[in-house]
Amino acid sequence: ADLKHYCTISVFIKETLLGTKASPDTAAMVINPHKLGVHKLLKHIPLNAIFDAPSKARLRKAVNIADLRLCAKQRAHKMVFDYLDAGADDEISLRRGKDAYSELEMHFHILSGLKPPLDLSTKIFGKDVKLPFFGCPTAGNRMFHWEGETAAARAAQHHGTLYGLSSLATTGITEIGKLTSGPKVFQLYVWKDRELVKDVLAKAKEGGFDALALTVDFTWYGNRERDIRNDFSIPPKYSLNQMIEAIKKPAWTYDFLSHEAYTYACINTEVPADSLAAFVNSQIAPEFDWKDAEWLLGEWNGPSAVKGVCRPDDAIRAVETGFTTMWVSNHGARQLETSPATIDVLPSIREAVGPDVEIILDGGVQRGTDICKALALGADSVGVGKPYLYGLAAGGTEGVIKAYDILKVELDRAMGLLGTGTVDELKKRGPGLIKKRNGSVRDYPDRYAYERGYGGGVI
Repeated sequence: ADLKHYCTISVFIKETLLGTKASPDTAAMVINPHKLGVHKLLKHIPLNAIFDAPSKARLRKAVNIADLRLCAKQRAHKMVFDYLDAGADDEISLRRGKDAYSELEMHFHILSGLKPPLDLSTKIFGKDVKLPFFGCPTAGNRMFHWEGETAAARAAQHHGTLYGLSSLATTGITEIGKLTSGPKVFQLYVWKDRELVKDVLAKAKEGGFDALALTVDFTWYGNRERDIRNDFSIPPKYSLNQMIEAIKKPAWTYDFLSHEAYTYACINTEVPADSLAAFVNSQIAPEFDWKDAEWLLGEWNGPSAVKGVCRPDDAIRAVETGFTTMWVSNHGARQLETSPATIDVLPSIREAVGPDVEIILDGGVQRGTDICKALALGADSVGVGKPYLYGLAAGGTEGVIKAYDILKVELDRAMGLLGTGTVDELKKRGPGLIKKRNGSVRDYPDRYAYERGYGGGVI
């Protein structure tokens, strides 16, 4: 099979910035603003504040993650926002992942003697954190805002929680290590070249990363039809349609044009973007199996998570293989369409691995109440992807911090009203507090759900 189906950045390989079929060498010859040095001129013209003023005003008014989503949609280029917002195929799993939380009721205790703020501290990968949730490692953050991964790292430091760095990040391991002194997890894809793996792992250890997360649900590339319709590519093509969309979003466009072109900094910053993309594409290993995972764990020799678990039997085998943490995930509903909502499979995985194996869950989380339900049903901590990326696309560091602020306040309120004063208490008493009911259209009465892309089985 053509390897372009295995990697999210496959669109780089055989298309130039003008959209014609060509080799990487030909693509490297195509003139674009960064190759002309336009960013070196624009960085001395401080127009960012002017273009970003409306975005910052919208950000200040946001009261929940759905609002941040709209802020991101209004600031980001259409192809960038849709890349962030989309799921696979018909986006059934994407909708189900959100709706599954609506089918869980919280049967609260009264007169619990609690008062805010509650103690939300816990441990992730054996390290103390102040929040039981964190930003998942996600690729190419500078695509959304020039601050990129540094914004997410600063937000993690600000809130005292875990930071996750993708191996396809656009900010280097060393730079991230300087920005946050808290616990860090490094995410790795299933590469073919073992020397490359060894080199990346060595950099992660030197950079102070405490744990490794192996992503195992990305051996094929999911069918994300919004990206196909938008002719999505990294770096962007300078087609007429893309330029029209860029003109519509001046804050994002000036942001992009006034800063250095980004590379995938954790792998090889010396390789030009197009060549690097081809290199990465050639490294994805769909044949990666449990024996390869054993080898990887031997090379890392530290806390490790297998990211992409949705079945109890796979969780059991992962524990037997040597993984210390089960990361329940369906890759944000961006891979296999009609894969289950992660919150639905969480209890069975907790039952399979027992009470002592650490479990992280991500997928479908939009509210602090969602985090509360996940902790109650068996998760030790919760990863969020889209919520903090909406904040990043809406306003850089300020936006990510606001996303965390929103979820923290909502979680604190939910736990207090539920009658659980600590994360440990919530986990111990949780199964008796959360009950599942059949869904109803009356769960989603908001006629603006379509615009918000939230709930009600609509996008």
